[in-house]
Amino acid sequence: MTRARRPPLGRSLLRLFTVQGSWNYERLQGIGVGVAEEPLLRDLRAGENGAAYRAAVARGAHFFNAHPYLCGLAVGAAARAEHEGATPEQVERLRSALCGPLGSLGDRLVWAGWLPVTSALALIGVALGLGLDAVIGFLVVYNVGHVGLRWWALWAGWTHGVRVAVALHQPLLQRAAAWSGPAMALAVGMALPLSAGYLGGAFTGWAREVLAVATAAGCALLWWGRGRLTGLRYGLALLAVAALVGWLWR
Repeated sequence: MTRARRPPLGRSLLRLFTVQGSWNYERLQGIGVGVAEEPLLRDLRAGENGAAYRAAVARGAHFFNAHPYLCGLAVGAAARAEHEGATPEQVERLRSALCGPLGSLGDRLVWAGWLPVTSALALIGVALGLGLDAVIGFLVVYNVGHVGLRWWALWAGWTHGVRVAVALHQPLLQRAAAWSGPAMALAVGMALPLSAGYLGGAFTGWAREVLAVATAAGCALLWWGRGRLTGLRYGLALLAVAALVGWLWR
């Protein structure tokens, strides 16, 4: 059994930012996760001609798929398990068991919480006249949160090892996941009317009436064609129509 005295978590964190750069249909994030885990396994090179190190690096590159901001939890936990002498089967089971929970938790925390909340706050700021400051604020706040989450995941994985489930059941994490949905609904609910008013401010007279009709028609079409028509497709269609009308108007 080998223990790393000062694990290079910083180096592993930097590699985690590129974890999806080698994404493929066979291993999904596996190769990127293996690359991020490699710095934490270097202490295993001593003895047996580095056989333990090579085997651990190979296992780290096996199939893996989870939320990219939380996959560091699996990286740290698997690396710690390797140092503590866990069997290859235990390491594989640990990695497999973490895929689902990390994917689900990350989706709730980030894609359905942090990202839409910070985006909605930026839209509110722009609508209230903050302009570029709101955009810069979004970039700073969102990235501070997402980098902090990446670091916490890696640190927690290394700290707990095979007992990493303890980290996933922390009260603060569970409360954040529970409140992410309501916070997103509140922020987006506030941002939509303010953004609509801000964007519609440039329209006057009959143009505003056309905008109101297009909005009502879009809502009706999205409801009628749900499952087939999306807001993005409807928006792109309106842009195409607007471009054609503008060209003919000239």
